[in-house]
Amino acid sequence: MKTLALVMIVKNEERCLAQCLERVKKMVDKIYITDTGSTDRTKAIAESFGAVVTDYVWKQDFADARNFSLEQSDCDWNLVLDADEYLLEGSRESLYDFMEHTNQIGAIERQDLYVEGVVNGKEQIGAMYSWTTRLLPKGIKYQGRIHEQVDSDFPIIPVPLLFEHDGYLQAGKGERNLAILQEELHLHPDDSYLLFQVGQTLRGLERHKEACAYYARFYEKVPSNGAGYRTGGIISWLYSLIETQDYATALSIVKKEASVLDQYADFHFACGILFMKAIQTDTEKYIEYLPCIEKSYLRCLEIGEVPLDEGVYGCGSFKAAHNLGAWYEVSGNLPKALECYRFAANYEYAPSVERLKNLENMI
Repeated sequence: MKTLALVMIVKNEERCLAQCLERVKKMVDKIYITDTGSTDRTKAIAESFGAVVTDYVWKQDFADARNFSLEQSDCDWNLVLDADEYLLEGSRESLYDFMEHTNQIGAIERQDLYVEGVVNGKEQIGAMYSWTTRLLPKGIKYQGRIHEQVDSDFPIIPVPLLFEHDGYLQAGKGERNLAILQEELHLHPDDSYLLFQVGQTLRGLERHKEACAYYARFYEKVPSNGAGYRTGGIISWLYSLIETQDYATALSIVKKEASVLDQYADFHFACGILFMKAIQTDTEKYIEYLPCIEKSYLRCLEIGEVPLDEGVYGCGSFKAAHNLGAWYEVSGNLPKALECYRFAANYEYAPSVERLKNLENMI
């Protein structure tokens, strides 16, 4: 029977490491943890779970640290996790068939939590879904100083493992990541993936004008097909263009990509926001897009939630329904607005629950 190890690099992770290890310990045969300079109880927590703990001198290079940690493992397969990732769904049994084949890479599904707003003084937590290559046969390594990628031509296969990731709820990593990314980009100025990641990092720091400059360069360099991050990069660029009120550029991108990205609910959701914001800013100039608002959100609901497409949870269901409800409400169609709000409220979406309550009290 093939053996499976958990392989991690950590630093000052006492907040979350025990939860991570507790959730996954029954799935793996061994645990290998490489510490990059913790000053808290991280190493003691790792040892309490029977982990083989090694030390690594940090070199501002995530791939090098990952590869060092992978070298410690003697198992047939390695599951690579971060300490702020927690198993939600999946088991060792569900991986048996996959691990019989050593010429493939496993992509786990990740539910990335983030703060999307505040309702009645309470933070609302949203979720994005992504797939990331983390189940590796022995001998496979990583490349890239940051946002490291698997260095292999093996096919990437989704595996039935879902993890929750709460790292985006923690502050302080954006500026660190940006510095490393820009150093790498200086060496590889035409690398579309690095340009994409710089744009993403700047957007996360709410430096949208700077982000747009990198997204524009990414758009010029990214292959028209085959690059899995192309769709996400374009949609993120649209949001930063909306923030900077560069509606003309955003609308030109939508026109170019409408047929290519038609199957993505996240694309149509961003379009709905774009059309609405543009019309609010200059009604006379953008009035032709008025009917497109309703069409965009209806298309989101028609597509639905497609986890393999990645993106923000709700763009194919309750968030699209809420925004459509808001559109019907301002258009004077209260019955349709209530129908949409009720649909979203069934998902316990706080903005719809609140709006529904207020409207029903008025009727």
